[in-house]
Amino acid sequence: MYDYMRALEDRFAPKPNHKRRQELETKRQEVAALLDKQGRKKLLRLVDAHTMAQEEMALASFIAGFRLAWGITMELGVDGRYSYEQEQEEISRRKNCEEGGKDRG
Repeated sequence: MYDYMRALEDRFAPKPNHKRRQELETKRQEVAALLDKQGRKKLLRLVDAHTMAQEEMALASFIAGFRLAWGITMELGVDGRYSYEQEQEEISRRKNCEEGGKDRG
């Protein structure tokens, strides 16, 4: 499912602003020029970690939006008896079952 959601995100999520990205890269280079070799390595690691976190958050947000839309679709398409409380209970039940299985293994 993860690959499918990434494909959907690539297709429907807004594309990054390349001009803005270039401005950020220019500023990173300016700061890097002020640092020694070890400082530049730390800066690059920080930038990489920040970029990864942004990508993970963007994907998680997209997936949450997709699930919300899917839930609305199901609510409208089925018999109209969707219950948020029941869904949360089902999620908790599944989580408890998974945790119970991990404790045993």
